[in-house]
Amino acid sequence: MTALPPGWPGSWVSARLGVRLADGPRPVGVGLADLVGLAVRRNPRRAHLLVSAVLGKHVPTDPRLVYGSGLLLGELVRARLRGEEPPRPGAHVADALWGVPGAAAGLRDLMRAPQIPVDAVVLGYAETATALGHSVADALGGAYYLHSTRRPVPGFATYGGFEEEHSHATSHLLLPADPAALDRDVPAVLVDDELSTGRTVLNTIEALHAVRPRGHYVLAALVDLRGTDDRARMDELAERLGTRIEAVSLAQGHVGLPDGILESGKALVADLTARAALPEGAAETFPVSRLDLEWPSGLPDGGRHGFLPVHRSRLEKDLGRMAEALAAALGDDASRVLVLGFEELMYTPLRLAEALADTLPSVDVRYSTTTRSPVLAVDDPGYAIRTRLAFDAHDDPADGPGERYAYNVAPASGHDGFDRIVFVVDDAGDTPALAGGLVARLRALAPVLVAPVPAWRGR
Repeated sequence: MTALPPGWPGSWVSARLGVRLADGPRPVGVGLADLVGLAVRRNPRRAHLLVSAVLGKHVPTDPRLVYGSGLLLGELVRARLRGEEPPRPGAHVADALWGVPGAAAGLRDLMRAPQIPVDAVVLGYAETATALGHSVADALGGAYYLHSTRRPVPGFATYGGFEEEHSHATSHLLLPADPAALDRDVPAVLVDDELSTGRTVLNTIEALHAVRPRGHYVLAALVDLRGTDDRARMDELAERLGTRIEAVSLAQGHVGLPDGILESGKALVADLTARAALPEGAAETFPVSRLDLEWPSGLPDGGRHGFLPVHRSRLEKDLGRMAEALAAALGDDASRVLVLGFEELMYTPLRLAEALADTLPSVDVRYSTTTRSPVLAVDDPGYAIRTRLAFDAHDDPADGPGERYAYNVAPASGHDGFDRIVFVVDDAGDTPALAGGLVARLRALAPVLVAPVPAWRGR
């Protein structure tokens, strides 16, 4: 098994549940323990959670590291599609992960260098990989992007659906505004944050291939944990369908799980939940304000119904203007700012956070999003999820009400919190339940700026 770095945010779980990481190939010079920490799920089907250091979902992260890592994954895809040598980022990834000043921006800028556009269909998986898939499509330049969604939208017919077998909320939909953009014989790239067994993506390929056969599929993930049998299953499917299926990732390896880990995980969650202290009431509340970003008319807020290169160009033209508006609204004394996205709405807040970090170089700007995923929080430096805010769903979800979460937003022991929080939400989630739920929790921590964007409905 891999020797783990000091202070690794997975050592707590490793010591108590016996979870171990083993490195495989390191395509970009970093290993599993560099890219992920560990936490414990509140899920009866899977005890552990790999918590990414570059995804920006559960851990507030420099948005330039998040975007740069996604672009790097896209460049690995480009190399595979074009039969070229993969990119060599040198020490950029490791330096950015270790917080070397300027390294995250350097990685992002290196990966943004202009390349020949590649036509492809890129599919990202909700909810964790929606921005990652966007970033891969950005790197390809000429790609059409669509992410799965758990939100049915009137007026959009379902192209297909699939099940994510280990997930806490398994229904996925594909709702392209223009099915013809998806239904083309060009390479299809399927993007997720991790490949554990690969069953989800193989199920997707089989469903897509039944509608529109393709000659080439690429699976793209930050980490690839598949075993020998899983890889053989991919090859068998490719042979049966008469197509080519390949995989790329930033790191490969294996997660070693001891026997009885599900029972041990349940017992650990039950014990810590029973002993958890109730949070104290806030001594004060901070102000809440709102900002109209003047979102460009007709520009999709993300890839739920499809995102084209022309949309990407339009967004790039307006990002600087919107970031300047955010900077002005935050005031001159902001020093540590969190830009918080909303579940599947990950790409828009990521790009806004990235542009804000460039606009305010002296401010520590971080990015993460809310999530449906229930995870145990443990305030220990060897654990990846140190604090948890729980609140009610605020977008009237089709599968009914439920609890939602924001992790590592509240300050952990011995850590400073954020002095400003920007919450980017689409209009479906901008409801009275938001004000009484999540925003009420956030305003106990810092001044909150709500920045709504219109959910694109194809018109």
